[in-house]
Amino acid sequence: MMGSTAVSTLDPNTLQRLAEAGLDAARLPRHVAIIMDGNGRWAQQRGLERIEGHLRGVQSVRATVEECCRLGINQLTLYCLSIENWKRPQQELDFLMMLLRKYLIDERAEIMEQNIRFTTIGRRIGLPAQVLEEMDESIRVSQSNTGMLLSLAINYGGRAELVDAVRAIADQVRQGTLNPEDIDETTINDALYTAGMQDPDLLIRTAGEMRISNFLLWQISYAELWVTEKCWPEFDRTCLHAALRDYATRERRFGGLKD
Repeated sequence: MMGSTAVSTLDPNTLQRLAEAGLDAARLPRHVAIIMDGNGRWAQQRGLERIEGHLRGVQSVRATVEECCRLGINQLTLYCLSIENWKRPQQELDFLMMLLRKYLIDERAEIMEQNIRFTTIGRRIGLPAQVLEEMDESIRVSQSNTGMLLSLAINYGGRAELVDAVRAIADQVRQGTLNPEDIDETTINDALYTAGMQDPDLLIRTAGEMRISNFLLWQISYAELWVTEKCWPEFDRTCLHAALRDYATRERRFGGLKD
């Protein structure tokens, strides 16, 4: 069974775009998550500075967000900055923070025009105040939108998320508002950064790396994986369509048997 948006809820333009891409609305993933890898590699292969790869990567973000909206995807989660990324040179980190803030400002009008609801997941501690300010503003102005949910994973780590969830649950137990024997998967889901979100149906990774890099460790338990050799700056709607078409051929059993 595929986790798709009901065909009856899609407008004619969306259905036409799906048909042109060779996609079946009934077999679309509800939630697509992407590990955007290879910006620096793409630049170095071309004799460019790493920051040029990040600049080109923003174009891929813009194109992917736009196409997911047009195709009727319910949620798109993009792995923008991991906790481990703080090990990079300070000059590159400063550039990434500037680029992130610029993206949040520049894309706000488009987010509103496309009826996108914007949010973030990850730890706020360590992020510059100016970045937090723009993040919060984009969340505020788009909170009443009813279209696709765009979630940016910023200063995110899957293990850190689980640690924070365990701490929150332990605090409830300490305060006497939760009995240990009542803890179940729902309790943990509700304590994660992604509380209230659907789990990803499809996880895409660019640059050919066959690992999940500490991304959504709890949530991708049953996600379908799709890896492309193309680096993120090369990722376009053709790549996205290929991933979605491949997903549509998968048989998702969630541990059960085929009927």
